[in-house]
Amino acid sequence: LVLELNQVIIPTYGTVPDQQNLHTPEWADFDGKPDSLFFSDGQRRIDFVLVYEDESKKMTRKRSNRKKQKRKRQVYESKLIDNGLQLEATRSVLDEKLIFVKVHAPWEVLCTYAEVMHIKLPLQPNDLKTRDPAFNWFSRLFRVDENIIKPEQEFFTAPFQKEHLSNFYIQDKDTFFNPATRSRIVHFILSRVEYATKNNVKKFGINKLLDAGIYKAAFPLHDSSFRHLSTDPDCPSERYLLYREWAHPKNILKLQPLDFIRKYYGEKIGIYFAWLGFYTNMLIVAAVVGVGCFLYGCLTKDNCTWSQEVCDPNIGGNIIMCPQCDKVCTYWNLTITCESSKKLCIFDSFGTLVFAVFMGIWVTLFLEFWKRRQAELEYEWDTVEYLEQEEQVRPEYEAQCTHVVMNEITQQEEHVPYTACGKCIRMTFCTSAVFFWILLIIASVIGIIVYRLSVFLVFSSTLSQHINGTEAIRKYLTPQTATSVTASLISFIVIMVLNVIYEKVAILITDFELPRTQTEYENSLTTKMFLFQFVNYYSSCFYIAFFKGKFVGHPGNPVYWLGKYRNEECDPGGCLLELTTQLAIIVGGKAIWNNIQEVLLPWVKNLIGRYCAAARSEKVVPCWEQDYHLQPIGKLGLFYEYLEMVIQFGFVTLFVASFPLAPLLALINNMLEIRLDAWKLTTQFRRMVPQKAQDIGAWQPIMQGIAILAVVTNAMIIAFTSDMIPRLVYYWSFSVPPYGSHSSHTMKGYINSTLSVFNISDFKSASKPFSPWFGNQTTCRQVYRDLRYPPGHQHQYEHNIYYWHVIAAKLAFIIVMEHVIYFVKFIISYLIPDVSQKTKSKVKREKYLTQKLLHENDLKVVKKTMGKIANKIIKGVDSTFYPKAE
Repeated sequence: LVLELNQVIIPTYGTVPDQQNLHTPEWADFDGKPDSLFFSDGQRRIDFVLVYEDESKKMTRKRSNRKKQKRKRQVYESKLIDNGLQLEATRSVLDEKLIFVKVHAPWEVLCTYAEVMHIKLPLQPNDLKTRDPAFNWFSRLFRVDENIIKPEQEFFTAPFQKEHLSNFYIQDKDTFFNPATRSRIVHFILSRVEYATKNNVKKFGINKLLDAGIYKAAFPLHDSSFRHLSTDPDCPSERYLLYREWAHPKNILKLQPLDFIRKYYGEKIGIYFAWLGFYTNMLIVAAVVGVGCFLYGCLTKDNCTWSQEVCDPNIGGNIIMCPQCDKVCTYWNLTITCESSKKLCIFDSFGTLVFAVFMGIWVTLFLEFWKRRQAELEYEWDTVEYLEQEEQVRPEYEAQCTHVVMNEITQQEEHVPYTACGKCIRMTFCTSAVFFWILLIIASVIGIIVYRLSVFLVFSSTLSQHINGTEAIRKYLTPQTATSVTASLISFIVIMVLNVIYEKVAILITDFELPRTQTEYENSLTTKMFLFQFVNYYSSCFYIAFFKGKFVGHPGNPVYWLGKYRNEECDPGGCLLELTTQLAIIVGGKAIWNNIQEVLLPWVKNLIGRYCAAARSEKVVPCWEQDYHLQPIGKLGLFYEYLEMVIQFGFVTLFVASFPLAPLLALINNMLEIRLDAWKLTTQFRRMVPQKAQDIGAWQPIMQGIAILAVVTNAMIIAFTSDMIPRLVYYWSFSVPPYGSHSSHTMKGYINSTLSVFNISDFKSASKPFSPWFGNQTTCRQVYRDLRYPPGHQHQYEHNIYYWHVIAAKLAFIIVMEHVIYFVKFIISYLIPDVSQKTKSKVKREKYLTQKLLHENDLKVVKKTMGKIANKIIKGVDSTFYPKAE
């Protein structure tokens, strides 16, 4: 492929042509038609726009630098013309320093590069009979009006070949290549034309010229204003239709016109919105079930026996709890946690278990049905064999191909950018850099833990003094709550700061790694970014769920962290409520922050730009200059959109046992996200260069990994973070004889039997509280349910039989839940094929037609030609054996 590109696309490298041999663009003044998408002749369509600042008017650089830049630009534009492109330059209306170079690709150039790029184009209309879906009548209510955006006609397609031009479905040469395809072909040429050669190293491509500041921008044009239809009768005004029927907030409940999005923006953006829409639709089911479980918790919280005991002044009011820290903390009454125990009843109920099992099955259904949908889109959008045939080598990779190696398959020499040893060194460096940043995150998490431990002491000693007189505030503002909320906020800020820094580092590392194709580049960057984000976003949640309050010892012998800080303890109800708080702050804060970054900032920048332009002039501005003042989309395009949604997918699935409302919040966010992303693309950003994409890339295996991990995390949350298993063990075993005194299974007495007793005389001097003991009681109760023998027992403060029953029940629950869900997941994966029968039929039909039209026709021509030759030979032989008639 590299050899092919060098022969077809990139001319032989040698000395730079003389100044008089350089081709220059045509010059034309703006004709006053702001909506025109054509050159000044009104015939040649503008396929791309390059923008540069006139070097003679630059005042910020040295004269020699300006001359070098001008020379490189002139050589580059000359080579573009040599490659068949046509250029027309026009000076800016608002800023005389800016020059806009409009690029047009003639028919011959489009045909040549369509064959080089293996672009699939229509052979004939799809003649397979299609059957409407069962619920077509219902979905029609939410579809875009077909009279406004007409459905795209389906075609059987094949990779374009010039020699078989007559076999392709060409009704009009001007529309055979749609604007998105034309822009993609022109960008392919722009990325591979050289402008200089230094030390036998070729320098080429529009990206390097943009980075060097020689060009200020390069982009394809929007076809109209999003506010009104184009005044050009030949313009379809697709941007206006997309804004009106897709991006406008009034369409929040409508289905997306995916084929129209793909036609205008290309397959890469189309597949993103298809995936996001599919994910959002699947969230409807999860949100309904989650809300049902939440309502079940709300309705049953008043029947929550253990919460009633906490709030009962005769039970919880008589239970004095041991201090939660050394010296400065004081004894406290269990009824302080009454409100938190009521809230906990909502989330820590039987409905949570049902929902966790449901989500384990839901995520499998989502991934399997998405594979089917993705296979349909791959066929409909002609990307089935994209990776094998069409994707080209990155220009940055080609530029570094200085080493010669032997290809094991072709047994021919080929150029690569590094040797095997060099590749090993690069991979080692990149891996080390990623792990260094992950360790940096872990260090920040440890810093947050130290903050929790140290600040808890402050809140415990000072908070009660300031709110002694206000009992209502005291119910809600406990030391645990204050520590949890402030730590969650600080954790969120640290997460955002590290994200900003690591994004730049990850891009530098991936650039140094030098992947071969754009897909490999994005997959490599995706893996690095998600690994970092996974640790960054989820580490604090994993700490609260599985580590906090698990290794604390008992009041007489507490466990210290770093030899100085006493380990954190959970609330008497457990850490589940704190985990819910952490999730709500991170998910909510992340959504607000992302919307500010993605929507508000571009809108403000464009608003300032329009205001400044209006202040300078009231002149009519051409469409290419209007688009120039929009925001650039960025090199990574939709990468951050995917990253945001997959992180959200992790929160929805990994910790859903602690927060059943997560799918509902994700559903609301995504319904807004679709329209905000659409609004942003159609109104605030320049048009992206259309790109092919076969699927969602590395995000698919990442989500599959999250789905597997989600089963484990939710089972462990229910077992170790929730209090469900200890309650079930008490209800079925320890509430009745021989362990309990009740005549029937009940939850009465649960609180009193699960809070271990401790003798205050056994406090060590290092942890004995300063505050004096009140009353004549000699014992206090452990904050956490550690289930130990009471003082005076021969095994005092050691784990009792109840503890070991609970541990066995927790392990058994994890094993059973995991195996049941994994078995159901396996059955679902087996029963749902990745490709539907309808799509298989279409693929087979297309291959048959390709074989028939493109290959069998060649055989017929050869056969006909050979037949004529054979007839001539036979006639010649006959004439030698039979004498001529006299």
